[in-house]
Amino acid sequence: MNFFPKTIIVTGPTATGKTALAVALAERFGGEIISVDSRQVFRGMDIGSGKDLAEYGKVPYHLIDVADPGEAYDLYSFVRDARSALVDIAERRKLPILCGGSVLYLDALLKGYKLEGAKPDMELRTKLDELSLAELNSRLDELSPPDLAEFKDRDNPLRVRRAIENTLSTGRAVSLNSEDGLLANALVLGVYYPRKTVHERVEKRLDARLQAGMIDEIRDLHEKQNVPWAVLERYGLEYRHVSEYLQGKCDYALMRNTLLYSIRKFVKRQDIWFRKLERENVDIHWVENGCVETAAALTEKFLKGDPLPPGSIKLSETFYGTQSSKNH
Repeated sequence: MNFFPKTIIVTGPTATGKTALAVALAERFGGEIISVDSRQVFRGMDIGSGKDLAEYGKVPYHLIDVADPGEAYDLYSFVRDARSALVDIAERRKLPILCGGSVLYLDALLKGYKLEGAKPDMELRTKLDELSLAELNSRLDELSPPDLAEFKDRDNPLRVRRAIENTLSTGRAVSLNSEDGLLANALVLGVYYPRKTVHERVEKRLDARLQAGMIDEIRDLHEKQNVPWAVLERYGLEYRHVSEYLQGKCDYALMRNTLLYSIRKFVKRQDIWFRKLERENVDIHWVENGCVETAAALTEKFLKGDPLPPGSIKLSETFYGTQSSKNH
């Protein structure tokens, strides 16, 4: 079953207020938010990942707190779960709003990465070809893959056979591919601030998180939830640098300043990704200062099917420093 709902995407660099904008749009247009963040999926990783759950109010959200730290949760897991959330929201005639800055995850949804299942097993296929459709379905039921409910092609023997192959090889019945088309009709809104302002916001937010108990949160993850230091360090940025500080590898000042530098480098990597998306013909409407009214006007036009005005900002044509004549 393919769905082609109109979908809103709110993205942009870290520390630019994406959640606040997504929540404002959800409240205005009856939306539900799907987090596009590689760390917000983990329970207990709250302050460091910037969940900001209080901002959601009564707006439903998805893909937050769906796994435990250290649990395997990869790109495949995200695409699978995002697909399920999109279908669920569309079936209830609500507006899906994807929100986050994990650009690899966003890219996977926008482009329909081919996350294929098992390689064809010709010996197994020979055996399965001898089974009737009812027998194939019975075999699939016996295997009972965790995503069995997502498999909708019970009346197609070739698809049932493929689901059996996938389950035996990968543990999953459904192989995701570029034919899903779930984001075929999406409005991409990017929150834009000048680079200097983003850096200032990053520093202000970092200090606020340190004061709000981020160090205690990461200590508790290790001491109370038994998450190994190596696992915490693997999550990068706040979790890596604070873990090193708690292990006595650096003092507080060095931790704070090195972390600030790392986050600013991360902003630069995000910028590179967004420029790449633009060059690959992803139309990102950059909303200056995260203005809710500007974003709402674009969303209203999009939902009505009216033509959208051309964006005034293209990151792929924007340069910083002496090359910039627009001072962006």
